[in-house]
Amino acid sequence: MKLHKASAAAAAVLVLSLTATACGGDSDSGDGGGKKITVGIKYDQPGLGLKTPDGKFTGFDVDVATYIAKELGYDAKDITFKQAPSAERENLIKNGDVKFVAATYTINDKRKAEVDFAGPYFLAHQDLLVRADDNSITKATDLNAKKLCSVTGSTSAQNVKEKLAPKADLQEYGGYSECITGLENKAVDALTTDNSILAGFAAQKEHQGKFKLVGLNLSDEPYGIGLKKGDKDLQTKINAALKKMVDDGSWDKFVKANFGPANYKTEPAPKVTEGS
Repeated sequence: MKLHKASAAAAAVLVLSLTATACGGDSDSGDGGGKKITVGIKYDQPGLGLKTPDGKFTGFDVDVATYIAKELGYDAKDITFKQAPSAERENLIKNGDVKFVAATYTINDKRKAEVDFAGPYFLAHQDLLVRADDNSITKATDLNAKKLCSVTGSTSAQNVKEKLAPKADLQEYGGYSECITGLENKAVDALTTDNSILAGFAAQKEHQGKFKLVGLNLSDEPYGIGLKKGDKDLQTKINAALKKMVDDGSWDKFVKANFGPANYKTEPAPKVTEGS
C-alpha cells in the first residue's frame, strides 16, 4: 500500500513537472525574458521589408519591428521573422503563427473586424509606378485602357477596381517583385501600391532609371502593427514603444536610413490613435 502511494506521488510530481515545462516553453509570451518571438514582415519590399540573398532582413518595417521587440524585452537574436504576404496577414495573426505583424499593413475597418492594430506608425499614399519612358499615364483614369498590376489582398487593388479605374485590366500577383518583372517586360503598364513601396523598388540599383512614380496621392495608407484581436495589453505596450520610437529620434533615423536613397519625401510620424 505504501509502495502504491509512493508511485502515485511520483506520478503526480512527474505530471506537474511536465506541465510546468510545457508552460515554460511558450516562445511568444510577449514578456521577453530571453524567450523567442516571431514577427510577420514582408520579404520582397526593398526599403521596408526585404530578405536579402544572404538571409538577412532589412527595411523600415524591420527596424520598427526590432525596436518594438526590444521594448517588449527581446533582443534582436531572439526574433524570428516570418514571411507575411498581404493575403495571409490576418490568418498568421489569428492562428498564433506570429506575435505581431509589421508589413506595410494599412489600418482599415474591414481588417479591424478580424485583428487589432497598434499605431499608426507611418502614413503612405497610393501611387503608380510606370516605365521611365511612358508618359501615357498621368492620372488614375488613364488606367482604364491599361494593364495594371497589384498584389492579391492589397487595399490598392480594391481601391482601383472599386473607385479609380473600374475598366482597368487588373492583374493580381502574389508578390510585388512579380509585378516589377511584368512592368519591365511590358506585360503590364503600371504597378499600383503605396508610394513607400514603389520608391523602394525604384531606388534599387538594378532598377535605377527604369521606372518612375507618377506622383498621385490616390489614398491615405496609415500603417499599423497587426495583433490578435482583444490583446489590449500587447496593444498598449506596442503603442508605448511606437511613441518612444518617435520621441527618442529612432523613427527619423529609420526613415533616413531606408528611404533617403530614393529621395522619397515622407509624411511626418503620425499620431498613435489605435486603442485610445
